[in-house]
Amino acid sequence: MKLTGRSIARLAGVASFVLMGLATFPCLAGPADNGSTVEERSEDAVRQASTREVKAFLDNDAGKLATLWSDDMVVTNPLNKFVNKRQVLGMVRAGVLTFATYDRTITYAHVYGDTVVLAGNETVTWGSRMPHGGKTEQLLFTAVWMKQHGRWQEVARHANVVPPARA
Repeated sequence: MKLTGRSIARLAGVASFVLMGLATFPCLAGPADNGSTVEERSEDAVRQASTREVKAFLDNDAGKLATLWSDDMVVTNPLNKFVNKRQVLGMVRAGVLTFATYDRTITYAHVYGDTVVLAGNETVTWGSRMPHGGKTEQLLFTAVWMKQHGRWQEVARHANVVPPARA
């Protein structure tokens, strides 16, 4: 096809029309990532998963927790016990590991490829069947999440009770 002045003008007109449409209706351009990087999207996805974990604990939803946790997840818990996923889910299902309140604040997040480390603090009020039942305590936590089977799953967690301040 030979381009003449007239065909170039037509192409320019069509291109201008398409560009104006994309500028006016950005949704036509397809999904935007707002310039976020893979690391930012990974961190955001893990932060959302962490929020779902807290909700699942408050709802005593062992099924939801099971999907968020890797099958080989391990935890050093605030009772100074090293436990695995099966043991933690057993405590949830038995109504032992429950919370009246649970507030998590993430103060650190770092992405290492398909692994994300979160750390922060938690304020929890333990359920009545826990050793500190009814007591509100401050915890520090570190959680390690990995992308497994196409989704983010928690593979390791450490949490400890912050001792009360001395007078």
